Amino acid sequence: MKKHDIIATIGIASKEDQTLSEMIDAGMTMARLNFSWDTHPVMSDKIAQIRRVAKEKGVYIPIIQDLSGPRVQTGGSHHFDEDAPEALTQKDIEDVVFGIKEGCEYIALSYVGSKDTILELKELIKKEGGNALIISKIERQKALNNLKEIIDVSDAIMVARGDLGDAVPYEEVPFIQHQIISACNKAGVPVIVATQMLLSMTESASPTRAEVSDVAYAIVDGATALMLSEETAKGKHPQLAVAAMRRITICAEKHLNQ
Repeated sequence: MKKHDIIATIGIASKEDQTLSEMIDAGMTMARLNFSWDTHPVMSDKIAQIRRVAKEKGVYIPIIQDLSGPRVQTGGSHHFDEDAPEALTQKDIEDVVFGIKEGCEYIALSYVGSKDTILELKELIKKEGGNALIISKIERQKALNNLKEIIDVSDAIMVARGDLGDAVPYEEVPFIQHQIISACNKAGVPVIVATQMLLSMTESASPTRAEVSDVAYAIVDGATALMLSEETAKGKHPQLAVAAMRRITICAEKHLNQ
């Protein structure tokens, strides 16, 4: 039976060793760090903590470094700059160099538009002596237009439904998600579905029935990994969110194998 990865974003809600330990017990298999926030010293501490807690539990938890990309900070939020050139920003470059030194296993590239930025990132990783794999985030129309060439040069794809839902009509997102998953499955490339999968669990101790269906059908549709964002970064019940996602994926996996 295939076991799907559960990626949990690490933030203020999951900063304690005990919480991280319980999240691993609940089914977290990968950790994501959002480099839109926090300094390198803070991130270094988080990486060391994840490594230490995982080692104490005798498990391996790969770390995803999620780059900011060309986004504009406005107070406590950010938005994509449509006029930004398609290239790594100076912040991205500095973050990648840091992430390679820290041994992050994956780098998630934000606002990919074509293969060009991915190839630029590959060259930077090689130049810095790293071996991180690249997750290309699909979250703009240009990426959909160039989906095949992006998949061809990526190690994995992320359906980043938050910004994608701002770039296209939101009612189209489920069908675009299906299109991306199908294309990745055909190419044999892992595909992550992300954003608002169990969003109600930022506050609630259990998911809505609509969220349960969303997670289950992402698995049935062919997703190979699922990601939690606010639910584990700043939510009230990070361990329960991971546990709920694992419970749903186990059920979906059983149905896949019937």
